[in-house]
Amino acid sequence: MNVRRVVPRDAIPSVDDPSFGERYDGEADDTVIAVENGERARAYPVRYLHYHEIVNDTIGDDPIAVTWCPLCGSAVVYDRRHRGRVLEFGVSGKLADDDLVMYDRESESEWKQSSGECIAGRFAGDSLSVRPGAMLSWREFRDAHPDGVVLQPPGGKSEAASDDDDPAPIDYDTSPYADYFAGEGFGLAAHRGTDDDREWTRDDLRPKTAVLGFETDDTALGFPLPRVLDAGGVVQTTVEERPVLVVATEAGDIHGFADPRIQFGWTGAGLVGDGTTWDPATGRAADGRRLDRLPARRVFAFTWRDDHGPDAFYDAN
Repeated sequence: MNVRRVVPRDAIPSVDDPSFGERYDGEADDTVIAVENGERARAYPVRYLHYHEIVNDTIGDDPIAVTWCPLCGSAVVYDRRHRGRVLEFGVSGKLADDDLVMYDRESESEWKQSSGECIAGRFAGDSLSVRPGAMLSWREFRDAHPDGVVLQPPGGKSEAASDDDDPAPIDYDTSPYADYFAGEGFGLAAHRGTDDDREWTRDDLRPKTAVLGFETDDTALGFPLPRVLDAGGVVQTTVEERPVLVVATEAGDIHGFADPRIQFGWTGAGLVGDGTTWDPATGRAADGRRLDRLPARRVFAFTWRDDHGPDAFYDAN
């Protein structure tokens, strides 16, 4: 694992006192990370997370960290409870294999964001627990959760957004990763436009292919979006005896649920199973039933490979 410092600690400011409202100042197609936990659903716009990367939040009695690494396309929601403590996370300023390294302010241990593994400090070798979360558009979130709330612009300044020693006010209307997402390269070098690009030798997957990854005690299996689409947009299988249902859309969405053991498929009416239609973004059926979303990590393929090796990808063959 290659760990290096890129910016000073907390140069990218985590959101530690988030506020929420019903109105969002962005576009309907903006991507959000959605979390449901018995309370009103909450949306965390990726447009804001580009500049903050971590939101320390509490929903009901559950302390969570909504985390995002732009370089790795890695959206993971973690439980902030660990070994009897509630941790608060900040941005260390380091990268591990081009992935955000978080640190907790209680012990100053360092954690790889995509895997949740503690790589240095008191909790070295431990892992954080993943909570269910989903990536969808603001429009999909609002349609599914008309009473849901959205993170309000956190504001502040970011040293990482400045070219000098004076921290720059954050301008959320500027997308610092637009060229990176559109390009073929991956990792920090590709983002910065330097010539030390990392190697990718696979022909079956692009390095920035979206992957939805599940983990058990002994198994990690990532579902690349195009492979799910090639399977008809629906995969029903098991991950170490856990029945999973993975659904993908041509719009680029991919979601994972506990498989209720009924047959699903796409028709002209949408996602259909057991005589009714289902919303793939939320797992809700027209007849009122609801699928249970599974804890999962949404990452780029190169990051899933870095964390789990080249063979940890779903392959229908």
